[in-house]
Amino acid sequence: MNLKHFKWDTLKQLLARSRYFLYKTKWKWTSKQIERAALLFELYPDSKRYSLTQELRSIFENKKDKIIGFAKLAKWHEKVNQSGFKSFGTISPTIMNHYQTILNYFDNRSTNASAESFNAKIKAFR
Repeated sequence: MNLKHFKWDTLKQLLARSRYFLYKTKWKWTSKQIERAALLFELYPDSKRYSLTQELRSIFENKKDKIIGFAKLAKWHEKVNQSGFKSFGTISPTIMNHYQTILNYFDNRSTNASAESFNAKIKAFR
């Protein structure tokens, strides 16, 4: 694949436009987005680490059992360590330090997002 397929995109535009589809799971990509992803991953090999994000998302979307979730989270943590990707190097230890609390998500599929949002509103009000 080469830039001829996306001759209307500069490299900067390719990166900017890729940002939107990288938030989605691969199976929701359009054919153009699949082509753009192939080009992006070819030109920017570090962007292939996108799969680490998708794997983490998949753990929480597809797993319902706490034990399986814990095992998958541990495997994901190991992949992050092996990748050497600095961005994940900050979140991975946080997840592992708070894994017991995070794993509670698998009990009833709920988070403390509403409480955090409420706390943020109180702080903003102060």
